[in-house]
Amino acid sequence: MRSRFPFFAVLVMLGLVVSAPASTLAQEVAKSSATETRAGQAYLIEASTGTVLLAKDERKSFAPASLAKLMTLEIVFQALGKGEIRPDQVYPVSELAWRTGGAPSRTSTMFAAVKSQVPVADLVKGIAVQTANDGCLILAEGMAGSEAKFVERMNARAAELGLKDSHFANATGLPHPDNRSTLVDLVRLAQHLQRSYPELYKTFSIPEFEWNKILQRNRNPLLGMGADGLATGFADGSGFAIVASAERNGRRLFLGLGGLASDKERTEEATRLINWGFDGFEMRRLFDKDEVIGEASVYGGAQSTVPLVARTPVEVYVPVDNPERLQARIVYRWPLSPPVSKGAEIAVLNLFSGDRPLLSVPLQSAYAVEVGTLRQRAVDALIELLFFWL
Repeated sequence: MRSRFPFFAVLVMLGLVVSAPASTLAQEVAKSSATETRAGQAYLIEASTGTVLLAKDERKSFAPASLAKLMTLEIVFQALGKGEIRPDQVYPVSELAWRTGGAPSRTSTMFAAVKSQVPVADLVKGIAVQTANDGCLILAEGMAGSEAKFVERMNARAAELGLKDSHFANATGLPHPDNRSTLVDLVRLAQHLQRSYPELYKTFSIPEFEWNKILQRNRNPLLGMGADGLATGFADGSGFAIVASAERNGRRLFLGLGGLASDKERTEEATRLINWGFDGFEMRRLFDKDEVIGEASVYGGAQSTVPLVARTPVEVYVPVDNPERLQARIVYRWPLSPPVSKGAEIAVLNLFSGDRPLLSVPLQSAYAVEVGTLRQRAVDALIELLFFWL
């Protein structure tokens, strides 16, 4: 019966209507009726609720280029947070790092001099402000002994963070066939960096940085337009890309764009979509914390149903003048058998605006349901059997 009826849906009676199950929510492409984009890939979300405002080929694999440096910085930020390394700790500039990512490479560089020593804090600034390839290599060699060992750590950490569609072949994002990621993964990584390392995250918004008597301005074109991070990238075949975040009136958005034709187009599209995300949406609370949202049927339990609640208030970020109805559906695996413990995560609330998926919220049981009496189990078994044949 589980294979024939893997999921069961419950309507949420708030003037809402039924939509798609949770298993497809994260895979659907959300196309806003209010805006289009010239980007080949796009992903825009509101941070506090996780509401998807715009999505277009957001799970398409592409070469992240310098956006891979976000993963490099995550490793460094984590090490700093754990005390594994110190901001004033210095690492040497090897000839490999100098030739591959320094002045001779003609790539993004902080111009660290070969055989010099650079403090970790300045290497972080070089990467966050100038997307310095030499900074990445100096840190990789200094922390792990070699870039290859550092990359192993990058991929292991990416797996821990749930970046399922990402793989890194180097610490810089320089061209390599095994470098790949998606906007969903990169935006998730950006959220993690902002949430987990708020003080270090501020490095992304430093307007300029000077090293070796060479002053360079921050390469993020959105900093003067309200954004406070993160990074840009370009790769042949993948075009221009950006992962950015901005905060306005206590509301934060994360944006990922890829497949753009030029730096100018990237700046224009990112600016337009961030402004649209702030100006065209408002927050709406649907349920309070621990408010009963619906119920799930329990077969063979001391009670026939169990109320479903969310651990936090359920809020959604919706268009100000939304012509579409808000839709919702509770989905859980059927049949639900006792015992059910209090607080067990047993269902998902899916929210949609029209046919556009907004977010998915885990739901928990409001109280425990024990195994029922022999008579209760027999009656429920009969109902279950009838449901199967129907």
